[in-house]
Amino acid sequence: MSHARVSMYLPPDINPAQASIAYGCRALPKLNEELQSEDLLTRQKALMALCDLMHDPEHVYAAIDIGCLESLKALLKDNNDMVRIKATEVLSIMATHNVGREGFLKHDVILALAYLLNDPQSACREKLHLALKHVAQLPSGAQGIVNSGLIPSLVWKLQREEEEIQGLLLDTLAACLLEDPTEALSNRVVPFLKQKLLSTNDDIRSKAACMLTVVSIPLEGKNQVWQHDVIPILVHLLKDKMEEVQANAAGALMYATMTTQGKYAALDAEAIHPLLNLLCSSLSKARLNATKALTMLAETPEGRKFLRSHVPVFRTLEEDTSEAVRRAARTAIKVIEWKP
Repeated sequence: MSHARVSMYLPPDINPAQASIAYGCRALPKLNEELQSEDLLTRQKALMALCDLMHDPEHVYAAIDIGCLESLKALLKDNNDMVRIKATEVLSIMATHNVGREGFLKHDVILALAYLLNDPQSACREKLHLALKHVAQLPSGAQGIVNSGLIPSLVWKLQREEEEIQGLLLDTLAACLLEDPTEALSNRVVPFLKQKLLSTNDDIRSKAACMLTVVSIPLEGKNQVWQHDVIPILVHLLKDKMEEVQANAAGALMYATMTTQGKYAALDAEAIHPLLNLLCSSLSKARLNATKALTMLAETPEGRKFLRSHVPVFRTLEEDTSEAVRRAARTAIKVIEWKP
């Protein structure tokens, strides 16, 4: 015969490290109150619960509306390591949603996060940079990071952070430089990126080459890439084992060779042969970038003379599956076959 007994143990799905969530519309206000509690365990549990809730954009909107961002900003200066780590984690999750990114700009969260750039906990810094990367996905977010004056610090951190964080930094900076490259260029971003091109980490090399493409868009960037002897390294990366690295290196050369100095630096580094090899790459991006870079080199008498015998290769690209590659191939043929 069965007996009605109450177990002494909690159900298996109860997490003792997470705050219990109030019912309905009271849930987030209660957690926001607990974020401001003087009791450490209460703050930690509230943050754990928020990490789960912030995956839903409706909860993010509600959290911002009741002032959770201000509470989280205050917790970024908490003396407890776990509180700071979880606070940055909550913010990094919120930043995956448009409403969260817009809230960051409205409530000056970017500057609050900057307080942790030198935090002793790497997990805290990683979540901070993940949040900034998400914010930079919006043009207004990237501009907000630029306006906050953080670019010099982020460039400086490229030399000192762990590799995982360097990848996030490169993503953030690439988006910010599309908005305004001035500060980065005046804070030695090109020499720092030159070193990253030599990294043994495939992802770092690829992202550094991609960022150099953005850096080389303005004239000052093109000049610095030439002045700091980056072009020979980019030519070397055209033969990298990773196709993505090859494609990004070709993209950087595409812009760097728009100047006369850049053209002849690439010719001196014997860029034509590896660029021709990329015309057969499986990546359409690599074929496109290589075609455009070769078009730049064909604007020199030496480059045009050498490439005339390779016009049939460009003619095959006129049948490429990518419309952009087909257009680039037609332009390349016109430049190569041009006669003064």
